[in-house]
Amino acid sequence: MADEKNKQPFKGDEKVGASILTPVEMVFKNWLVPKVPASIETYHLTFMTIAWSLGVVLCGYLAASNIQWVWGISLMIVLQYITDLADGEVGRRRDTGLIKWGFYMDHFLDYLFLCCLVFAGYLFSPDTVSGWFVVLLIIVSAFMVNSFLSFAATNDFEIYHYGFGPTETRIVFIAINTYIAVFGTVQFYWMLPVSCLIAGLGLIFNSWQIHNKLWKIDMQNKADRDVRK
Repeated sequence: MADEKNKQPFKGDEKVGASILTPVEMVFKNWLVPKVPASIETYHLTFMTIAWSLGVVLCGYLAASNIQWVWGISLMIVLQYITDLADGEVGRRRDTGLIKWGFYMDHFLDYLFLCCLVFAGYLFSPDTVSGWFVVLLIIVSAFMVNSFLSFAATNDFEIYHYGFGPTETRIVFIAINTYIAVFGTVQFYWMLPVSCLIAGLGLIFNSWQIHNKLWKIDMQNKADRDVRK
């Protein structure tokens, strides 16, 4: 039984859909990947997310004393984007064979990086809004859970929704950091609740879409079984 399961096609490395910036990313990726030295393997690039995550937390801690350290958080986001963009493509072009390992480790570390971003915001924010970071972490984590549960049910890995994906999310984080560097955190008392509300509504809509898709699949499979009886 285990052997038969392992022989089933795994599509975790084949993302469904595209984002607004996918065409630009492809050009950048084709320029970047050939420049990665042969001594640097795909797993080296994947594990670099650990370093960027620690950098995010450190910058968040320092930003509590000097808010300009949020620029360092944005730099960590850019560096994580570069290594994250290159690792899978390096593995494919060099045929390293680390497909399932890459899927697991890459996305586990993506989750770790996301948690570190939220935690960094908590570190330099006023104590009066600290509870909202718990709400925010729950919501953004739920988006990832949704993607993985949907993938488990359909074998289609969807991380793009209406042209919006991880790259666009990183840009949003950088834009927020830029605002914080210029104007500080004095507006967090209303910005965080509104951000949680918007993200929460997006999560509800995303969950409803997945619900509809899986419901239709199940009903179609049931109808097919009824016909064969």
